[in-house]
Amino acid sequence: MNEAFNRRQTMATLMGLAAGSAAHASNAVGPSGTPASTPTVGQLAAAPVATRTNSWGPVVALGGSVRFDNPVVWKRLVELAGGPGSRFAVMSMAAGRPERAANLTQQALQRAGARADWVAVAPALKEQDLAAAVRDPKWLQMVMSAQAVFFTGGAQARIVDTMLPGGQDSPLLQAVRAVQARGGLVAGTSAGAAVMSQTMFRDAPFVTSVLKGVLRKGQEYAPGLGFAPEGLLIDQHFLKRGRVGRIIPLMLSTGDKLGLGVDEDSAALIHDQEVEVLAGRGALLVELHAATAGLENGALSLQGARISLLEPGDRFHLETGRLQPSQAKLAAPVNFRAPNFDPTFEFDRYFMDVLGDYAIVDAMIQLVDGPKQQVRGLAYTPLPRPGDARRDLGFEFVLTRDEHTRAWAPAGTGGDPYTIERVRLDIRPVRVPLPLLRDWSEPA
Repeated sequence: MNEAFNRRQTMATLMGLAAGSAAHASNAVGPSGTPASTPTVGQLAAAPVATRTNSWGPVVALGGSVRFDNPVVWKRLVELAGGPGSRFAVMSMAAGRPERAANLTQQALQRAGARADWVAVAPALKEQDLAAAVRDPKWLQMVMSAQAVFFTGGAQARIVDTMLPGGQDSPLLQAVRAVQARGGLVAGTSAGAAVMSQTMFRDAPFVTSVLKGVLRKGQEYAPGLGFAPEGLLIDQHFLKRGRVGRIIPLMLSTGDKLGLGVDEDSAALIHDQEVEVLAGRGALLVELHAATAGLENGALSLQGARISLLEPGDRFHLETGRLQPSQAKLAAPVNFRAPNFDPTFEFDRYFMDVLGDYAIVDAMIQLVDGPKQQVRGLAYTPLPRPGDARRDLGFEFVLTRDEHTRAWAPAGTGGDPYTIERVRLDIRPVRVPLPLLRDWSEPA
């Protein structure tokens, strides 16, 4: 009971400091640009209990490998923080070289018109006492004086272990929560995006291993920092690395019904119960509301999942489930149900590595702009991992276009600018003989 009381008291203190920072940040700064007067450690030393409302600030998840000269992403971040002159607190605790990661991020934000300060708290900073650093008034006030917080990439375990030691909010994490609670922006790239949801992948390097059931709490997955709406699981480097094969097992484990996989050099804004893709090749949205899952001889079997491909400018409402394509696409539907439909792709195609680079995107495009109502692909491990007891276990992904599926693709924009809504996805376990091939001279 005392702990809960202290958490509420601390939130009140933090919110009071937030209001003071907003009012006085322009005329009460020291030589480094941080406010001249700082609160005591005792004022900022616990975790809040707060009710999330629509006034809470936006979250931007960047999928990793975002170019520092990507003007769309960095300028939009500055706009969301309040425009030119807005102050960012940059956190690079995920990085192996935190000063370099922070410096590159600061330069990108400053080129876009922001002011960016480095919160120099990171496990890789030698001889730093992390337990003291996360409650140091200097860093707490730097965060509280900002309109936005940005987490760089690296290893997400470093972020959570620093900010959420022993599963308890540190004072530094409480300061970030207070920024968001007063309407400020929280953004992150790669590892910084992974920590945005309630649950995150901590260390799951092999997608097929997760599909096979290697999914242990505290190892492959763990609690995230929970800046995004509850029930939405976020993953990154998504389309490039075929991570749809790992997000679905984790969603089934946690009970999350929505998954958002953001691709590299892409960004997704989450605010007011809406997801908007900002840049890059986009994001994949996974819905499990009507899905059923079970085990076939101990292996995952899934029926009735839905996946949607979102491109820049597309929006998805988390509560209503409505997908709104960008304005340019509204007049350019792919009419695959029309009697005279002339598909772009004349022949059917089977995807031998459906979890390869962008293979799930190609499979979805083949489905909505090809001759067949169903496209199939195989997920398996040609070089089994050490300790894999089920080396011949693979999974067939079955994509189907039905009455819930729609697609848009304006001509003349270049590349593959398809927006694809609610393709049905079923996954069934299959046996893949290893070795997969033999010399042709061997008898059949």
